[in-house]
Amino acid sequence: MYRSRSFAKAMANLAAALTLLVATAGFSYGQDITEEHLQLSKKTVAASRSTESLDQILPGLAERAKEQLIANRPDAADQISDIVDTAAISLAPRRGDLEDEVARAYARVFTIDELKQMYDFYTSETGKKLIEQTPVMARNIDQAARVWTNGIQRDLQQEVTKKLAEAGLQ
Repeated sequence: MYRSRSFAKAMANLAAALTLLVATAGFSYGQDITEEHLQLSKKTVAASRSTESLDQILPGLAERAKEQLIANRPDAADQISDIVDTAAISLAPRRGDLEDEVARAYARVFTIDELKQMYDFYTSETGKKLIEQTPVMARNIDQAARVWTNGIQRDLQQEVTKKLAEAGLQ
């Protein structure tokens, strides 16, 4: 459950970011992208490892399919599992299509020069460290936000209670 929520959150964030980038850049989806631009975009996407979370889409779909199908036919669990696994493996090569679409989204938003700068950053030691430490930082930020939220909620409740009492509303 936690993994699927994290995945859904990652997908929503990626979709929102790409939508925002395209909208703010004012590019059209019909814009011609040169082969050089697209290849550099693919290299930049790979260097940034920004699509790694997308690797879990097909396995996640397969697992959900298994759960649903096996719930209806628990007696055929092994056979269903094999069928779903075979179907998922046959679809795995289509993962490249998603990678291409992400690269096209980058190419529509960023110029060749910007992509070069991004690629240089993501292949630098600092860029690599950013990529490696992002999950740790995300957890730390999430934890800090939860602690802060709890404190603010408590303080807000205390302040409102105090003000309501002063106004004779409690």
